[in-house]
Amino acid sequence: LCFAWGPAEVLVCETLFGRAGGSRCPCPSRCPCPSRSPCPSRFWGEGRAGAAARALTGSVAGTGDGAPSSSRVFVVRRDQDIYIQTLRKLFNESHGIFMGLQRSEEELAGKSRKAQLVQVSKNYRSVIRACMEDMHQAAVSTRDPALQGQYSTQVSILSAMELIWNLCEILFVEAATAGPLLLRLLDWVRLHVCDVDSMVREVLSSESPSKHKLFWNVVDVFVLQGRMDEARHLLSKEANANPTSMNMYKILDDLMKKMPVPSLGNTQTLTELELKWQHWHEECQRYLQDGTFASNPHMESICKILLGDEDAILEKKELMTTWYHFLVTRLLYSHPTVKPMELRFYAQSSMDLFLGGESSPEPLDMILMAAFEFEMHQVIKECSIVLSNWWFVAHLTDLLDHCKLLQSHNLYFGSNMREFLLLEYASGLFSHHSLWQLGVDYFDHCPEYGRVYLELHIERIPLSTEQKALKVLRICEQRQMHEQVRSICKIMAMKALRNNRLGSALSWSIRAKDAAFATLISDRFLKDYCEKGCFSDLDLIDNLGPSMLLSDRLTFLGKYREFHRLYGEKRFPEAARLLLTLMTAHIAPCSFWMTLLTDALPLLEQKEVIFSAEQTYELMRCLEDLTAGNPDKQKFQDDDVETTKVEMLRLALARNLARVIVKEGTVEGS
Repeated sequence: LCFAWGPAEVLVCETLFGRAGGSRCPCPSRCPCPSRSPCPSRFWGEGRAGAAARALTGSVAGTGDGAPSSSRVFVVRRDQDIYIQTLRKLFNESHGIFMGLQRSEEELAGKSRKAQLVQVSKNYRSVIRACMEDMHQAAVSTRDPALQGQYSTQVSILSAMELIWNLCEILFVEAATAGPLLLRLLDWVRLHVCDVDSMVREVLSSESPSKHKLFWNVVDVFVLQGRMDEARHLLSKEANANPTSMNMYKILDDLMKKMPVPSLGNTQTLTELELKWQHWHEECQRYLQDGTFASNPHMESICKILLGDEDAILEKKELMTTWYHFLVTRLLYSHPTVKPMELRFYAQSSMDLFLGGESSPEPLDMILMAAFEFEMHQVIKECSIVLSNWWFVAHLTDLLDHCKLLQSHNLYFGSNMREFLLLEYASGLFSHHSLWQLGVDYFDHCPEYGRVYLELHIERIPLSTEQKALKVLRICEQRQMHEQVRSICKIMAMKALRNNRLGSALSWSIRAKDAAFATLISDRFLKDYCEKGCFSDLDLIDNLGPSMLLSDRLTFLGKYREFHRLYGEKRFPEAARLLLTLMTAHIAPCSFWMTLLTDALPLLEQKEVIFSAEQTYELMRCLEDLTAGNPDKQKFQDDDVETTKVEMLRLALARNLARVIVKEGTVEGS
């Protein structure tokens, strides 16, 4: 929902990251983010439901608590994010990933299947990352402050989405076990806490890096993130610049080098790792107690961090910026073999220690906490509330469903959570003039209600052009949606008829198999012929084929056009037989009989006798039926033109009959 007081994305960003002094946005520091700006407290955590209620009751920011205002017009739109041009990549490319996942239903077994699902998750994250980079580039290149703010806000939201998705990938999709779990969490923190990169560039580009004011901050951040090789590289510069600290440097370097870390290759058991880590920890403790680093507070602080001293780690709070960075650092130096189900306890205590009562958790914090507690449904619920569209929760839930993690969770009205969220997301796509085509595939993969939703939504697509109508029609025909096919064809036939495009109208009515409408358009063709003396859209009429059997009038139109073709090819006997058949079969409208009889005049006046005596009698009977059975007989008689036609026809028929009798008598006599 989007409201008059501002873009929904700003509300989402403020909802996720809070006011000044709260959680920091996980986006790169180079991206301006409004998460540090104050926002009205009554909108915090309000999300979709609260904002919708506020819009419907008419309250406006700045008008007082709940005070209605009649001076504002609220524009309520479904999923406004789909109208942001720079997010098109997110919707289009993720659609391809989604379809690939649905087609892989042959379900590879064991590790192969898990590897496939992890790769799908990474593909989704790469799309989010690419979209975020495009958005950042747009924010940098634009000169419009309003657009720059909008793009920067979107960067922050996309960054938060990637942060959450990456954690869910580690905990739920990959289901990392004790040991590799810590390595994955370290990668997660390094990827999403990017402040150190700009500091490193600044320090290394200086003439004397070890003298730079940020030198020890960079070393500390490397240590806090477990990037030991980089930290040791920087410390070597300090040792070279200060020979007096060489001995301390060598000891600290040796401790950092020997630090046991889990292995992804499972080359050692957890017991072996814990024993090695315990010995290493005791060695660090011994050096600290001996006062080896007492003369250098910076190195002493690093040694305390290696020992997992929580007070020492919390002293670097400003460098870590977030409680989940503190959590991973704490696990690295205190509990490197942490098990997945133990995370909830460490996560909660880390958040409490980091925030320290100075600020309350923001919605982003609660989403991450729910993930650490393995509450998948709570993660999905919280994301549904605070994010401005259904893209994230729909695709994440679908992935988790393929991981067999949501099988037992059905909603009270019958559809499972996966299908419910996909239906909501696809419904939003259908409000866009081109993205609706993606929505079709999402509905296709909702087995319970997808077909019903598709039928309802596809009828509401504005058929602005014939090309678009054909596209919609093809989708309906592929899915045997016969009612929708007829509806679309009738709509397009009516549009064409209003624009006097009879050929197009007839073509659509034939596709709709609408006999009544085909009859109406056939009458218009015949009326135009009577007025202009020629047919339009000859190619269509000449190639009706079996379609002409849809209605008697359409059959007559096709056959009457065939009569004209035979006459033009000078195949007079065949043309005469067809003309007589059209009249005697009673498929021609009575109003058109005079035209048919008039068409017979040139054939009656041919040098060669075309009509036999029997055929001539039939024509005479038709003429008498026309003149005697006309309800407007008096008006017919008063019309000089019609009277002249009748007299000419009677004369031509009489002469033709005389010629036929003479000819047939001569033949019989011989």
